[in-house]
Amino acid sequence: MRDFPLFLLGLLLAFPACFQPTFAWMAHFRPSSLTVLMGQGESVELVLEDLAPSVLQQPDRYSFQLESQHPDLAGVPADNASISLHEFSAETRDWRGSLQVNGIFLGPTTIQVWLHDHLKNSSALPTTGSNDSQLEVSVMRPKRTVDYIFMGSVILLMSLLYINFGAALNLEVLRGLITKPTGPSIGFVMQVIGMPLLSYALGVFIFPNAPAMQLGLFFTGISPSGGASNTWSAVLGGNINLSVLMTTVSNLAAFATMPLWTMTLGQLIFERAGMGVPYRNIAGLCGGLIVPLLLGLLIQKRSPKVTRVLVRLLKPISACLILFIVIFAMIVNFYLFSLFSWQVVLAGMALPGLGYVFAWLTAKLLHQNSADALTIAIETGIQNTGIAIALLTTTQVSDLATVVPVSVAVMSPFPLLGIYLYKRCWAPRTLEALAPESERIF
Repeated sequence: MRDFPLFLLGLLLAFPACFQPTFAWMAHFRPSSLTVLMGQGESVELVLEDLAPSVLQQPDRYSFQLESQHPDLAGVPADNASISLHEFSAETRDWRGSLQVNGIFLGPTTIQVWLHDHLKNSSALPTTGSNDSQLEVSVMRPKRTVDYIFMGSVILLMSLLYINFGAALNLEVLRGLITKPTGPSIGFVMQVIGMPLLSYALGVFIFPNAPAMQLGLFFTGISPSGGASNTWSAVLGGNINLSVLMTTVSNLAAFATMPLWTMTLGQLIFERAGMGVPYRNIAGLCGGLIVPLLLGLLIQKRSPKVTRVLVRLLKPISACLILFIVIFAMIVNFYLFSLFSWQVVLAGMALPGLGYVFAWLTAKLLHQNSADALTIAIETGIQNTGIAIALLTTTQVSDLATVVPVSVAVMSPFPLLGIYLYKRCWAPRTLEALAPESERIF
């Protein structure tokens, strides 16, 4: 009787061995991860080995099938998605070949190989799993000629616009803002503290189960203010001197604030991804702002007649630039609109919208005049989505997550456009008169 427990234990240990699968086989993708451009294809090697002789002897019953977890994103062509056992080597019991993987739309997917039993209409994955037993595919967007044309056009027009800004700057007012920086300080705190916290909270609330989308929204929130904020400040009659100062300070501070947020609150999202702050992009943006601005200041000093012309053209050029960027950006990135869910639209509206409201209320509570409060709100709500997209390219989610900053860029102008239409149609003079004479650009 004492030996009975030992006998029972031995029986239990031997029991699973009696029912081990007889169809053992292994799959190896080389490489095991692949990046494919949308609308294009890449080749990958597949090795199937250690196939059981009992399976190999029934080629009409069994075959291998390749399936994509998301066939709408990437997959193997139908004529390449099935592998017959007739193609296997009878001696080595393996198969080696090259497969074509086609990228269809942005996003990650997984391609797996199944052993399909046509008699039972069932399928099985490799019995011995390994790191390369399935193919991880990431579909990216190819760089197109129209993308380079769009970016070149924006850079050229923004440079011309900042020459106008330089010519329109009131140096006395600018000096006063630097010596008594109440307005810039309010905007700075809202921009570098308020917006990151707001973007993180909104990301967790709107995308609780989508870390890629949380990344997109958080990266947008920690980005500095965008150049479009100066344009909108000019169009809506804000304080252009304050706007340019805040944009410059925000972009210079981004060298410290973006890594700081990445290493603190951002770690809650970034723990599984290797991040890199695009210092070159930020430095290029700062240089792109300062150089034409200094050129405009030089024109203001040397040629008063040209300065007057440039100042009169500032608002029309600003309005045309906004229309050009919004319309052209929508055309260039039209394919992304198929990814616009209600959550993406809500995030695109909530981040800039709440930024405008909170910043304006804070400025008014701290006794800022209407022109300055409007400017602070615009500077806070408009983010440099280009920096956010550049940051996202350092992660594996990249193009998929860019839909969030694109949504923010598309939705940001609508509240400001509403203010502009209100001023033009119902209160064109009253609101204009609220700005002190010394702070108007013309």
